[in-house]
Amino acid sequence: MPSTSHSPIAWGCRYRAPIQLSFSYLTPRARYLHHRRTRELSPTPVAVLNSSTISSGRRLLNPHFMGNSLFSRMEIMRRTVLSRLISMLFYVPKQRIWTGSGVDKNNEMVDQLQRYGVIKSNKIAEVMKSIDRALFVPEGTPPYVDTPAQIGYNATISAPHMHATCLELLENNLKPGMHALDVGSGTGYLTACFAVMVGPRGRAVGVEHIPELVDSSIINIQKSAAAQLLKEGFLSMHAGDGRLGWPQCAPYDAIHVGAAASEIPEALIEQLKPGGRLVIPVGNMFQDLKVVEKQMDGSLSVRSETSVRYVPLTSREAQLRGE
Repeated sequence: MPSTSHSPIAWGCRYRAPIQLSFSYLTPRARYLHHRRTRELSPTPVAVLNSSTISSGRRLLNPHFMGNSLFSRMEIMRRTVLSRLISMLFYVPKQRIWTGSGVDKNNEMVDQLQRYGVIKSNKIAEVMKSIDRALFVPEGTPPYVDTPAQIGYNATISAPHMHATCLELLENNLKPGMHALDVGSGTGYLTACFAVMVGPRGRAVGVEHIPELVDSSIINIQKSAAAQLLKEGFLSMHAGDGRLGWPQCAPYDAIHVGAAASEIPEALIEQLKPGGRLVIPVGNMFQDLKVVEKQMDGSLSVRSETSVRYVPLTSREAQLRGE
């Protein structure tokens, strides 16, 4: 079985840890034994919690779920809040795919992501192997451990599996010749991956509201396999408010946002090309990674990919204050 960590590691580029809780009660055997004991002691039907119920977003069978002691004191909570909380609890233990520092090469990191099923596309694996993550993390930071890393200014670079997940979600909108926007580009890693995917016939744009990070991201990219694309203008990094997008290069086939918005910014919707896809975390206390697709007639379809925990998509000043 793959090893997991109970450390609350968020998938977000702008990292904020969720509330620390114990998840031992969520093991399949613990749920089975508790359910059996409850069934023997009480004739009242008890909802059996399972991953398909959670992942599908369906209501629990019993609106006052009593199958777990942690939630027996929370009966007064609305059913929707309870369902969302349980969903988050199941998600958190999976947020770090592997632990320790045994992986010490970029190719090995990508192989691990393939082994755990995070990367399914050979193209994504090829791109992530071509862009060495070590060039995009601060000196002294283990680059290939599956965890976010601090990059200064209350920002982080996302964990490798989060980058892989977003690349997988956007793959069909990162074909050669397409345009991609990376909001909250940080150290430039994901923007560089976008640039390699869309190639010299396309355009990749990174927007980051910390000018110092923009400057350092350019230096990072100049050392990477995306250097020539940067030099020739097919890849560009800009200081600005990502909530406003970057209209100069719009419309975009793919837009990625690395911080949680309370609602999807209208500017990003406007800059999304018909047939394009936007991946963005949405919510406050409870957040979902949303996949937004603009149909050819301009209408939108929105689905939730998974529960996540990001810091807010906010102003430069608020981020520097740690808000």
